[in-house]
Amino acid sequence: MGDNREPLVDRSSFKRSISHPLDEFQTFRTYLRWMCMDQSNIWTTCLSWFLFIVLGLVVPSLSRFLLACSTCDAKHARPYDWVIQLSLSSVSATSFVCLTRFVKKYGLKRFMFFDKLYNESETVRKGYTAQLNRSLKIVSIFVLPCFLAETAYKVWWYASGASQIPFLGIVWLSDSVACFMELSSWLYRTTVFFLVCVLFHLVCNLQVLRLQDFALFFQVESDVGSVLIEHLRIRRHLRIISHRFRSFILWCLILITGSQFTSLLITLKATSELNIYKAGELVMCSLTLLTGLCILLRSATKITHKAQAVTCLASKWHICATLDSFDVNDGETPRTPVIHAHQACPRVGTDGESESEDVGDEEDDLDNNNLIPVYAYSTISYQKRQALVTYFENNRAGITVYGFMLDRGTLHTIFGIELSLVLWLLGKTVVFS
Repeated sequence: MGDNREPLVDRSSFKRSISHPLDEFQTFRTYLRWMCMDQSNIWTTCLSWFLFIVLGLVVPSLSRFLLACSTCDAKHARPYDWVIQLSLSSVSATSFVCLTRFVKKYGLKRFMFFDKLYNESETVRKGYTAQLNRSLKIVSIFVLPCFLAETAYKVWWYASGASQIPFLGIVWLSDSVACFMELSSWLYRTTVFFLVCVLFHLVCNLQVLRLQDFALFFQVESDVGSVLIEHLRIRRHLRIISHRFRSFILWCLILITGSQFTSLLITLKATSELNIYKAGELVMCSLTLLTGLCILLRSATKITHKAQAVTCLASKWHICATLDSFDVNDGETPRTPVIHAHQACPRVGTDGESESEDVGDEEDDLDNNNLIPVYAYSTISYQKRQALVTYFENNRAGITVYGFMLDRGTLHTIFGIELSLVLWLLGKTVVFS
């Protein structure tokens, strides 16, 4: 069973010296080992599943049923704890199962497209390596502040309510063990969820880098066949990413939406007492889950926007080549100056002034207002260029979830549905006297 699995952290697969302790993957490998996500053999697999069952399921269940503290005062009562535990456990279970399936079926190297990087340009390889090094910082940026707040709350709860909480044996020892296990469970579940979100963000950024590199095809002398082959390769990778992550994205959207509506429903009850002691942990849980969902949706819509911007780029390339070919071949009409590759093509605003200094980092080679230097009219016929533009118009690429494209229009639809449900729920629960 264990011999047929590709190791999660395969040092030989990176084509680096095993003795090199400071390569670009060392931090990532260490992080995964500490997370006990290595399932390269039967022993590490058992350890990984054991840790998930204990911290992801057993500890939250014991916390809910043994630490309910029905006799506690108003500050130490936890009426919303069941929503918090159920929400975090369900989302972390989905993340853990998906990540385990990814690793078991593909291996981490293939899953993160490291085995395809040798086909990419130096710019894409360096950019992807830099994204990998920043990926763990993204996890820390989102997880650590919430963990510090959770730690402060748990320490206060156990320290100030020790005499009211039903423990056996030595009180301070029981408090310390219970507090440590609860914090470990919260950190483990949250980190597993953010890890899968950041991995999705990472592979999407690789495709963004590839699309930006693909935009250079239209600025140099290229034939239609090479442009078509490269675009088909990018479409295939986007389809692979969509197929791998579609279940995870859909389940996260369903679970997090259900969690938020349940939280809204129980907090709007007439008998609910809202204060920072009772609802503070619920708010922090909601912020954590919504942040992870925003990472998923933002990454998906960003790559979809970039992929669909290729159509605009190809159309602009086609019209520039067509206009320039008429300027060159028409000897009777006055010709405008021909734009060559070495000439700068400024962006012109509505007031006639250049906007090149106002754009900043909002535009790139894939999505900008620059005219394209024309090489195509002398090497590519009008019919071939028109066929390529037609292909782009009818084969839009992007991240899909079971056939539904995750673009800005889909986000607007999701927002409209969520807002309608919220307003309906408020209409059923909020009464003005």
